[in-house]
Amino acid sequence: MTSKTTNSIRLRTVALSLALAFAATPAMAAKCGNGAGGFNAWKAQFAKEARAKGISQKTLNRAFKGVSYDKRVIRLDRSQKSFKLSFAQFYKRRAAGLVGRARAKLKQNARLLRRIEKRFGVPGPILISIWGLETGFGGNSGKMNVVRSLATLSYDCRRTAFFTKNLYAALKIIQRGDMSPGQMRGAWAGELGQTQFMADSYLRFAVDFDGNGRRDLVRSRADVLASTANYLRGHGWKRGGSWGPGTHNHNVLRKWNKAGVYRKTIAKMANAIK
Repeated sequence: MTSKTTNSIRLRTVALSLALAFAATPAMAAKCGNGAGGFNAWKAQFAKEARAKGISQKTLNRAFKGVSYDKRVIRLDRSQKSFKLSFAQFYKRRAAGLVGRARAKLKQNARLLRRIEKRFGVPGPILISIWGLETGFGGNSGKMNVVRSLATLSYDCRRTAFFTKNLYAALKIIQRGDMSPGQMRGAWAGELGQTQFMADSYLRFAVDFDGNGRRDLVRSRADVLASTANYLRGHGWKRGGSWGPGTHNHNVLRKWNKAGVYRKTIAKMANAIK
């Protein structure tokens, strides 16, 4: 073999090695930031990454149309204070005024709740308590643009990974036709529907319990309550078990909300209305 041939082989080997190295290197991740300045650059890079993960350009165009950095979302994220209250203060503020309405809702929805408990094993008082505490039984589900909120919090450096996961989930919900971008209105952190599901939980646990072919956590009471039960079952809820502090099911409620005062409030309110 001549030296010229040997050099040619070596050059091809080096070129192949470089090509493989570049192919194995992940695309540059969208860079987080702590102010509005870099948001548009982040959005452009995120869109590239989303397309590589199967989100269509059509979905991105629809979802991101007019989406800008939301300073109000950041301000709200930095000023959560209610979970710092004592349990007595929290319960009085959030639950005391709901107990009468909750009893009425439990009675009005008794038939539906029996069907849900039969399938998922979660009793009506727990579901009614969560429904009331989250949105006042659907009366205050939020009106903020969920994609804008999730995009802002995905770009923000504080909890980037968590909100990026949910932004991808929101885009999948849009892409498969469950909800349009305009219908995705919710709370400031991107929570959707009458029991405030994050988009990733919506994908994993929402069910079509009214049988209309759509999983609608905004308008369908049956879908809302059954999906909430499915979430708890998916996190280990034990059928027939109690739910007070120290029990297995009380610990499952931690998956719904990590704040101890919130879990205790769900349990106490459920006991008050059962």
